[in-house]
Amino acid sequence: MKISDRTSSERNAVGVTIEEAPATLADAEKWRARVDERKGAVALVSGGLDSATVLALARSTGTDCHALTVDYGQRHRIEIEAARRVAVQLGAASHRVVTVDLRVFGGSALTDEIAVPNPENADTIGRTIPATYVPARNTIFLSLALAWAEVLEITDIYIGATARDFSGYPDCRPEFLRAFEHLANLATRAGTEKRRQFQVHAPLLNWTKDKIIRRGVELGVNFGITHSCYDPSSEGLACGLCDSCIIRRRGFEAAGVDDPTKYAESE
Repeated sequence: MKISDRTSSERNAVGVTIEEAPATLADAEKWRARVDERKGAVALVSGGLDSATVLALARSTGTDCHALTVDYGQRHRIEIEAARRVAVQLGAASHRVVTVDLRVFGGSALTDEIAVPNPENADTIGRTIPATYVPARNTIFLSLALAWAEVLEITDIYIGATARDFSGYPDCRPEFLRAFEHLANLATRAGTEKRRQFQVHAPLLNWTKDKIIRRGVELGVNFGITHSCYDPSSEGLACGLCDSCIIRRRGFEAAGVDDPTKYAESE
């Protein structure tokens, strides 16, 4: 069955939202306008400070960046809205939000009825894989970015993965990113026909959080519009207790930069 033959309910039932084909002349004009997107890079933008800094780094080289955010059924909508703000503030050429509802699988504190852990000792963060790990998340994100890049006829994909000052996720490691880049050039028409070589860029991979923050400040990133917390309050305040909040706060302290984050515990 072709995608265009499936009903909206059938597509949503498998956990993936696919954009409809143009139904009107006005919609068709918007689709033709995508020819203008066929240059630059695809940048994964989550709404957090790492992906914001990566987008700023790519933009600083004069690259036209097409921002991609994945709504994967995470615990809250706050980071999706943060991603929209970041894409606008940093001048993304376009911004797409793709819905792939990973709650159909669960298995993570971010997509299931599992409590977000609050580490008692910050020094233990990253030593084991925590409950906030989402199975295959970066594999899925990069696959979506790769698909869009191939359609746009561009080769560069940016991701804010970091293997230092991080939660210990296996899909943030350099060996994973190298393997995915290899896969990208085997699994695509563009790669197998040798028309282009895809490259996965993770410029923050070996950066500490304070270095990321300092560089972001230099590039004009407004960290006040970003969001990192896994378990914010109903008012959108960061919990200050999850490993992501702890890593973020320590990063601002080490960078000597005022932390613009609003924490629930300080209210």
